[in-house]
Amino acid sequence: MPMPKHSDEDKARFRAMVREAPGVEVKPMFGSVGAFVNGNMFAGLFGSDIGVKLDPAGLEELRALPGSGPFGPAERPMGGYLSLPQDLSDAEQTAWVDRAREHVATLPPKVKKPRK
Repeated sequence: MPMPKHSDEDKARFRAMVREAPGVEVKPMFGSVGAFVNGNMFAGLFGSDIGVKLDPAGLEELRALPGSGPFGPAERPMGGYLSLPQDLSDAEQTAWVDRAREHVATLPPKVKKPRK
């Protein structure tokens, strides 16, 4: 399962879409970057695709937009996430990232596993 390449510009664009908020951090993940709130991922970068985790209504709304689709490897896309259409403006994509953060912030914080 080859990982698609992302550019430094892709990573910078992704980071710019993740607004600062309590509990939010952007960190490396499998050679790319992901955005987390309270330890739970709400958005990620896969190649040049930005994927977001939404509630069922949000997923249906996003799925209806032309150009949206599964997020992650074609052989094993991430459940609960969809890729944003690439033809959306940065402001529109940022609004979806914000919506994902708001949804995931309602979930219980991720508990870190103790180191062995």
